[in-house]
Amino acid sequence: MRLLCIGGDIDHAHHTIETVACDALETIAPIDKYDYIVISGGDGTLRRSVEALLKRFDSLPPILFHPTGSFNVIAKLYRTTPIETRLQALADAKSLRMVRHTVYTINDRHFLFSAGNMGDAMHIMLSETLRFGFLKRGALKYLLAFVLLLPAHLLLTPFMLLSKEKFFIFTPLRKIKRFGRFFGDVEALTVRLSHGHHYVELDGDLVLFETPTLHIRKADHITLVT
Repeated sequence: MRLLCIGGDIDHAHHTIETVACDALETIAPIDKYDYIVISGGDGTLRRSVEALLKRFDSLPPILFHPTGSFNVIAKLYRTTPIETRLQALADAKSLRMVRHTVYTINDRHFLFSAGNMGDAMHIMLSETLRFGFLKRGALKYLLAFVLLLPAHLLLTPFMLLSKEKFFIFTPLRKIKRFGRFFGDVEALTVRLSHGHHYVELDGDLVLFETPTLHIRKADHITLVT
């Protein structure tokens, strides 16, 4: 069985595994020569890898996410088993649970579960500022950022939920279809801003958009081996 491993270095005696860095995905062709893709990293690495591949290929092989980030929302959402367990199950020809996961786009950028320009963007900006020293790894920087921003969240969130220029999408809470400008799921949404230079949080990444209009929609699906 032939696997493509992105962002890490994984070995298995019964699989042929080719390793590639996240910033070298343009060298991969064709994608259908691989039976599975392994992506090692956090939710941001997963998002960036899927985005880079979907911009080049119409469909992707099933993906085994090897979570090594701070939060790993996707892995927690699907209760992903250890990567060694899944690789061995593939070698033993055992069945594994596969789920179809919706991929969304904002203009030409992709995200898997989270996007917004409300308190989430502020939180990520401060968290990334705190990424140094003993805070560089782990979730402590996110907790500290939340505590520091708590007064701003309490004061500003009610106004943001009423503003047509603000939005926050978090699909793990899809049972809450909509609360003000919070969306648990969207089919299509257009956000028009008063300026054309702003940051939006996508799965924990801050992405710069240089347009006043954001078109959000369901765009594709990927298959996750959990």
